This record gives sequence, C-alpha cells and structure tokens, in this order.
Amino acid sequence: MKFLLGALFTVFVAIVGVFAVVTSGVVNVGADQEHSPMMFSFLETARNRSIANASKDIVVPDLEKVDIISGGADYKDMCAGCHLSPGVAQTDFSEGLYPKPPNFTKADIVKRYQTEDGAKQGFWAIKHGIMASGMPTWGASHDDARMWAMVAFIRSLPELDEAQYTMLTTRIDGDMMDMSFDGDMNMSDDESGMQH
Repeated sequence: MKFLLGALFTVFVAIVGVFAVVTSGVVNVGADQEHSPMMFSFLETARNRSIANASKDIVVPDLEKVDIISGGADYKDMCAGCHLSPGVAQTDFSEGLYPKPPNFTKADIVKRYQTEDGAKQGFWAIKHGIMASGMPTWGASHDDARMWAMVAFIRSLPELDEAQYTMLTTRIDGDMMDMSFDGDMNMSDDESGMQH
C-alpha cells in the first residue's frame, strides 16, 4: 500500500511540476531555437508513431496509374515553397520553419515514401496536416484523388531535373489550350485607328 501511495504521490508531483513549468512561460516556443535532443527525439517519435497509427488502414491506389502531372502542379503551388524543387536549395519558408520540412528533392528522404506504409503516411500528412509544424491540412480543400497525385509526384521528384520539373508542374488551363499558333491574327476589331 505504501508503494502505491508513493507512486501516486510521485505522479501527482510530476503533473504539478509540468503544469507549473508550462504556465510560468519559461518554455521558449520560438521557432528559431532548437529543441533539446531529448525533446526533439520525443516529439519526432510521437509524430511518426501517431501518423503510422492513424494511416495504417488507408488503402493505397495503384500509384503507377495516378496522374502525376496534376500532382506536380499542386506540388509546385502548395508544397515547393517548403519542400523545395530541383535546383532550389532553400526558400524563405524552408529556412524559417522549425523543424525543417523534409527536402523532397533528396532520394534518401523520399525513399521512405516509396513503400506502401510510407505512401499511406505521406497521404495522411497531406490530408490532415501536422500540428505545430507549419504543415497545413489539404484535406479541407482537396479530394483524395488530388492528394494521391501529390504522393505519386513526390515519389518521382528526386529523379527530375529542373526542365522535367517545370514540364510536369506547369498548370495548363483551358485558355492556353484554345490558343492558335497559326500566325493569323484578326486585327479588324482594333479601334485604335492604327493602319496595319
């Protein structure tokens, strides 16, 4: 009985101690100061285990058949500022975030997402975001097909050079498709009074 009371007292003191430290304001939450190695390891383990657990039942589509062009355009618009692109070593966003976002142009980083579990976890992170990391939730504005396209694109990103990246991330809209390049331009509606 003494052991149980001692354990409960220890837990109570620990909870009160943590509460006192948190409410005192002495914990620096600035993104320009790194966590201690122990705290960083704790947070990274919590994040990784949480995502692995939350994503375990996600069904991965055949990513070889997913349209990476739409994923590329979305990646350029929404992800490249933090996760970078070929030929871009840093941006204001990527340098200003802590912890640093993974650089998806690096094969050793993306290797993790090329497994089925990694694809599930990547999809989950895109859809739900990650608290206190700068990673937004795209599930509020994008359907699953678009997010799987981003996962498929990210898996191919380390293999792309700058020209390939530009080709795969250029968003082509209907106006661009309707353009005529036959050289004929109708200037008859020109009311400027200029002679042609």
